Amino acid sequence: MIPQGFIQDLLARVDIADVVGRYVQLKKAGQNLLGLCPFHGEKTPSFTVSPSKQFFHCFGCGAHGSAIGFLMEHRGLGYVDAIRELAQMAGMQVPEEAPRAGEGPSRTRALTEVLARAAEFYRKQLKTSEAAVDYLKARGLTGQTAARFALGFAPDAWQPLRAAFDDYDDPRLAEAGLVISDEGKRYDRFRGRIMFPIRNARGQVIGFGARIMGAGEPKYLNSPETPVFHKGQELYGLHEGRDAIRQAGRAIVVEGYMDVIQLAQAGFGESVAALGTAITGAHVSALLRITDHVVFAFDGDAAGRKAARRALEATLPVIADTKRASFLLLPEGEDPDSLIKAHGKQGFEGELEHALPLSRFFVRALAGGGSLDTAEDRAALVAAAKPLLLSMAPGAMRAQLLRELAEAARLPAEEVASMFGLRRAAPSRPGPMARRTRHMDVDDLKRRVLQQLLVHPQLAAEFADLVTEEHGAGEDQADREILEVTNTSVDQGLAATSALSHGALMELLADSEHANAYRALAAQELELETDVETARQILTEAFGKLRLRRLERVRSEHLNAYQQEPSPEALEAYRLADQAYLRARSEVPENTHR
Repeated sequence: MIPQGFIQDLLARVDIADVVGRYVQLKKAGQNLLGLCPFHGEKTPSFTVSPSKQFFHCFGCGAHGSAIGFLMEHRGLGYVDAIRELAQMAGMQVPEEAPRAGEGPSRTRALTEVLARAAEFYRKQLKTSEAAVDYLKARGLTGQTAARFALGFAPDAWQPLRAAFDDYDDPRLAEAGLVISDEGKRYDRFRGRIMFPIRNARGQVIGFGARIMGAGEPKYLNSPETPVFHKGQELYGLHEGRDAIRQAGRAIVVEGYMDVIQLAQAGFGESVAALGTAITGAHVSALLRITDHVVFAFDGDAAGRKAARRALEATLPVIADTKRASFLLLPEGEDPDSLIKAHGKQGFEGELEHALPLSRFFVRALAGGGSLDTAEDRAALVAAAKPLLLSMAPGAMRAQLLRELAEAARLPAEEVASMFGLRRAAPSRPGPMARRTRHMDVDDLKRRVLQQLLVHPQLAAEFADLVTEEHGAGEDQADREILEVTNTSVDQGLAATSALSHGALMELLADSEHANAYRALAAQELELETDVETARQILTEAFGKLRLRRLERVRSEHLNAYQQEPSPEALEAYRLADQAYLRARSEVPENTHR
C-alpha cells in the first residue's frame, strides 16, 4: 500500500502542465493552458489545464482529473502504476507502507482489495471449468472478449472462497457482499455462476453480476448495496468502454451484461448497462459528461417499454440543450444479443439508425401506444407530461418539448405553458412561489460554498468554524458534502508539507460516494477561473446569506409556534429570534438580504 502522504507530496512536487505537456501541445489561455483533447477527436481546443489548481478538464468530452488521473486515462495505467510513473518523472522513490498495528487500509480500499482478490479467484476458476468455458463458447464469446471483461466462474459449492482468503471469517467478506452470514452459518453468495466483475471509473472491482448457466432463478444475481457499490450510480461496461464512447461520439445503453459484451465483441464498444435497476439521473449524467449523445436500446417487450419510459424520466432533468438522447425499442422478441447473432453488426447499426430522438419519443412514450383521438386521451397526455416538463431546467429543449406536446394535444403552446405555470407574472407579494425561490437560493448558495472549497482547499481552515455552524447538522446531502470536503482539506492541510492543491484534494476524495458531483462542480469553476481572493469574497457573502436564511427560518418557526399556542414564553422566544435576525441583517450589505 502506498502511503497517502507520499501521494500528496508527489502531486505537490510535479506540475500537471509538465506531465500533460509531454503528450499534448498546450498554449496559454488566461490563467490556464489550452490544447486539443487527447481523449476524443476535435478541431477546436476544449482541453484545459489549470497549473494553479493542478487539474485538467475537457469541456468537449468531460475527461478530468489530476496528473495521476491523466496518466491513467492517457496511458491506460492502473492507479498504482500511474503513481509509479509519475514518481519516476519526479525522481522520487515510491515507498510501500505496511498497516500499523491495529490499523489497516481505509474502509473503501480494504473492500476493493477484497473484491479484486475474489475477481482474480473467479477468473482462474473459469479456466479450469470446462462447463463454464463451453457455456461462454455456446453464447458466441471468444477468449479475448472474456479476458477483456475479466469474466470468471464461481464453483457450485458452499464455500469456494475459502481457497482465496486466509481468513474466511473476515468481516470484510460479508461487507463486500461476497459472503452471507445467516444464523451462525457462513457461505458464498455466488455459487455455480458465470461472474461479471463490475469496475468503477478507476478500474477497481466494486461488485459482481452473476448468471446461472442452466435453468433456475434468479437468472442474474447482483452484489448487494455496499459502501463501494451503489447500483444507482454505476454502469456496467463504462470503465471498459470509456475510450470507445469518446471515439464513437455516443453511448449505447442496453439492458444486460451479455448485451454489453456481445455488442462490444461485434464492434460496439461504446455499450453500457444498468446494474439490475432502472436507469437513474446519475447514470445519464455520468454518460453526458463523456459524450453528447446517449442512445437507449431496449427490448421491444413490455419490460423494455417500461425501462425506456424510466430512462426518459431520468434523462429530462439532466439533459442540456447541447446534448442529445435517442430511444430504440428493438423488434418484438429480439434483444441486442440475438440481433447481433442473426444479422451481424450491420443489422444492429441499421436498427440504431431508426432510433427516435427524445423530442419524438416523448409524446409517443406518454401516449403509451394509444390513440389521441378523443379529448379525454389528449387531456390525459397533458396531465402525464406536466411533472416531466416541470422537472426540466428552463431552456430550448423544454420549450421544444412543450411545443411537441401542445401540437399532439391540439392546444396552443401558450395555453399549455400557462396551465403548467411556466409563463406566469411574478406575484405582487410573497407567496408559495417566492418561498420556493428562496429555498432554491439556499441550495444554490450551498453549491457555491462547496465549489469554492473544492477548488481552493487552502480556504477550508479559514472558514471551518462557519462550515460547522451552518452545515454541522448535516441536514441534507449538500451539507454532508461540504463537511466532507472541509474536513478532508483541513486534516490534510495540517499534515501536508505544502499547500493542498485542488488536484490533490480530488485524489483524496476519489473514493467518496459524491466524487462525481465534486468533479462536475470543479469543471464549472475551471471555466470561471476564480482566484483565491475572489473565492474568499464569494464564501464570505455566501455564509452571510446562509446565516440570514437560517435566522429567518428560526424566526418564522417561533412565530408559527406562538400563533398556534400563544403564551408569554412563546412570545419571548419569537422576540429574541426576531432581534437576532434584525441584528444580523443590519451587519451585512443590503443586496445580501435577497
